[in-house]
Amino acid sequence: DQFQKHNYPFGIIVNANGERYVDEGANFHSHTYAKYGGMILQQPDMNVWQIFDSKVTHLLRSEYRIRRVTKVEANSIDELAEKLEGTNSKAVLKTIKEFNAACRTDIEFNPNIHDGRCTEGLEINKTNWANPIDQPPFHAFHVTTGVTFTFGGVKVTKDAQIEHQFKGAIPGLYAAGEMVGGLFFDNYASGTGLMSGAVFGRIAGRSAAMSASKSKPGGSHG
Repeated sequence: DQFQKHNYPFGIIVNANGERYVDEGANFHSHTYAKYGGMILQQPDMNVWQIFDSKVTHLLRSEYRIRRVTKVEANSIDELAEKLEGTNSKAVLKTIKEFNAACRTDIEFNPNIHDGRCTEGLEINKTNWANPIDQPPFHAFHVTTGVTFTFGGVKVTKDAQIEHQFKGAIPGLYAAGEMVGGLFFDNYASGTGLMSGAVFGRIAGRSAAMSASKSKPGGSHG
């Protein structure tokens, strides 16, 4: 968990082109981090930075303060943009200027709720927690993506028994957790991967035990 960077809803995210490519404030991070992590793979050179100003740095989790983190700090936006390695600095300046001008500062900022403090008029608007990035010092964190599990998997019956593509359920073969297909598509909420593992693990274990019991001489046939 130390290498996660989950407070992006309180800042902006830019790619190597210096452009925002996602609504950082669409929801709390627990509902978007998997989807947004995957989107990093689609960005030029997979080079992405999260940018914050000093108004929100007190909200950043401890994962932003570990020793092994790629971070830059500056007292001006121009200086910060120049420090973002592999990124179009002029485009970053343009992106931040346009973002700041689009923020609805008449709406109160509240990090604990969907506050509706949005931007207006941008190609990709921010839905909540839109603060102008205008108070130094400014901070940027280089981020990449990580793999938790895939959204693919095998087809199973209600008893967690794996199904062959053409021949139906395969005797004695069961699946649980990330091996089970059809549970997620495009995104998943925090904790649901663990929950699916627990639920299907119990189902698969029970089904396998019942199958083994039935296959033994004198085993239960009820």
